[in-house]
Amino acid sequence: MNDSIKIAVVGAGSWGTALAYLLADKGHHVELWVYERQVKEQIEKYRENKVFLPGVVLPENLTPVNDIGVAVAGKPVVLIVVPSHVMRDVSSGMAPHISPGCIVVSASKGIENRTHLTMSGVLRETLPTVDQDRLAVLSGPSFAKEVAVKSPTAVTVASRSLDCAKKIQHVFATDYFRVYTNEDMVGVELGGSVKNVIAIAAGIIDGLGLGLNTRAALITRGLTEIRRLGLKLGANPRTFTGLAGVGDLVLTCTGTLSRNHTVGKQLGRGHTLNEILDQMQMVAEGVKTAKSVYNLSRKLAVEMPICHAVYKILYEDLKPAQALFQLMTRNLKSELDEI
Repeated sequence: MNDSIKIAVVGAGSWGTALAYLLADKGHHVELWVYERQVKEQIEKYRENKVFLPGVVLPENLTPVNDIGVAVAGKPVVLIVVPSHVMRDVSSGMAPHISPGCIVVSASKGIENRTHLTMSGVLRETLPTVDQDRLAVLSGPSFAKEVAVKSPTAVTVASRSLDCAKKIQHVFATDYFRVYTNEDMVGVELGGSVKNVIAIAAGIIDGLGLGLNTRAALITRGLTEIRRLGLKLGANPRTFTGLAGVGDLVLTCTGTLSRNHTVGKQLGRGHTLNEILDQMQMVAEGVKTAKSVYNLSRKLAVEMPICHAVYKILYEDLKPAQALFQLMTRNLKSELDEI
């Protein structure tokens, strides 16, 4: 797996395109499945995804295709990078074309609304011919734009098979993209998903014009909520102190490139969710994930007051200032959980 191989990248948003660029630049032969015909034609004509990753020249060994069967057929590695709410439909569509022995890697972050499954859980249902030891997830603090300009970045790849994780580690690793391995798929996926909800809260704080004290408290208590849910679902608590936990959380809560932070900031300034989403071309995963986390945490009886506040701001028209007051005046308690 160290040598050049054929790889399918399913999804040509900013993150999918950045990872496709990384893989092709490393010398792999990449077929990039593009949903929009316009984007495919732009890449073919200009060698650039002007819609989702403008300014990055894509190598000639990156081929855009609109046919998902063509993209994934015969590929030993398939990387899927689509919004969580279309993961089921897209992965079901590629299922008949997956080659035996293929490793499928998810770089999508989210929790499905209806089933409360993480993306690897959705893949297990939609790709029954893929061995579970050949499923992996890639996550960590990584803005697409910075990866595309080769800013030093560190991420983690998780699989229940360490051998699988190591193979994908070598497929992706470059001198600017360092990849660690992990066997805790649940923890890695939850960290990457729930942090988007906390990032909306961080944006709200900035939109309200509050200070750095408030943001630091929010990030710290947000990590506690992620850890609580993770422990309930069997995750390794150490994962949440790593790249897919605190690393990704800090980046998304403080980085100006964060779409979720941007949504929160506009909410804090008094804009409605519909107004904000109408102005956005790319998906802010935290908006849909907030609903999943709210319902899942209630079902499991996991205390997640920040995530619940974000849900109520998004879906029940709770005013941000009122939500903040409610959080700050809850019953006083010990900082550390019993577990």
